Amino acid sequence: MERIKTPTASIIIFLLLVSSIIATPASASTAGANLKITIVETNPYPAKIGEYLGLTVQVENVGRDRAENVDLEIVPEYPFSLDSQENAVQNIGSLAPGKFASREFHLFVDKNAQKGVRSIDVRARINNNSPWSEKSFDIRIGTETFDSKGTVELAEIVSSPEVFMPGDRGTITATLKNTATTPIVTISGKDYDTNARIQSAVLRPLSDEVIVLDAPYGEMGLLGPGDSIKLTFNVMVSEDANEGTHNLELAIEGNSFDYNSRKNIPLEVDPSNVKVIPSKPLTLVNGEATVEFDVANTHPNSFNSVSIRPEAEGVKFYPVEYFIGPMDPDELFTIKFDAVADSSLDNRWETSEPINLSLSASYSNGINKHENLVSNLYIQQTRENQGSNSGMILLALVLVALATAGVFLYRKKQSKNK
Repeated sequence: MERIKTPTASIIIFLLLVSSIIATPASASTAGANLKITIVETNPYPAKIGEYLGLTVQVENVGRDRAENVDLEIVPEYPFSLDSQENAVQNIGSLAPGKFASREFHLFVDKNAQKGVRSIDVRARINNNSPWSEKSFDIRIGTETFDSKGTVELAEIVSSPEVFMPGDRGTITATLKNTATTPIVTISGKDYDTNARIQSAVLRPLSDEVIVLDAPYGEMGLLGPGDSIKLTFNVMVSEDANEGTHNLELAIEGNSFDYNSRKNIPLEVDPSNVKVIPSKPLTLVNGEATVEFDVANTHPNSFNSVSIRPEAEGVKFYPVEYFIGPMDPDELFTIKFDAVADSSLDNRWETSEPINLSLSASYSNGINKHENLVSNLYIQQTRENQGSNSGMILLALVLVALATAGVFLYRKKQSKNK
């Protein structure tokens, strides 16, 4: 019988190492800074034949490390062209994790271009020594004219969250409705259908403090009389956005030029948050106390998952965190914590030195997590001598007993004298 030899341990280890190297994804070696490219605006949309086209390209660092010197490049092909190849690359510079920046490119659409959808490549790189990452986008060229007489109107605007805080992400949903009430309308003796077409819809911010994260909608189809459609756009408010109303423009291309429209879309920004205020003196008596706070939502819309967590060196709180849950605007909650000084960690409670107290308020505004810190609060400390009080009470009881006995003896003596 032929004997089969088994591989040695060194060969097995070598094979395992080779297989692990092959199985490792290429992205693992570049885990750190990672760039995401998006075309957030095409102006005009659709692109017009024989005219210039403006593209606003956004790049976001969705990785974990800083990108030190980001470049953004557009690679046009027919029917698109740049006026100069020097304008193909734009430098953004440093981009921290979670941050984004945008640049605008201007392209010319050839006068002999055909109507339809064409693609264009945009690429980005982390620094001069890193490879380019590329993404292809579809650009629609040309428009159509229809004899339909349906009219598209803006029926409703819904923001989520209802009021943004600086740095928040959320959505704006616009409901478009065909206001026609009959399927056919007669104009100058000619019958027309009252269908409404949405050839394109784009949401454009009117300031740098609001970013629209989505490309325009195109070819949304046909709306019959009374029909409606919802268009949702993802938006982001910058961290340094001013308080107040920020306006965006919803540009709609309908059946023809006469049916195009622009609608104003307001977006509210308010930085007010959760306030936490002590509702009675913060005092530890012999290392123990019940501390009480008023929690108020001062924001114009509701918050979710509101919770309060106190922290003080050498003091333990029960519960460790107070979960309130949803809070409506101007709603007030009063919450209590049992505070116990931990002498094994810190014996300062035996003195009169105040203890620094901080409170963290966590909550959600829509999909956005927020936390604000309340500091510069102090717990005062007092110590009562419980033994002295017990002695005083005992002495008082003895004196009462003696007085009672004295009265009894006095009455007994009086009765004998009679």
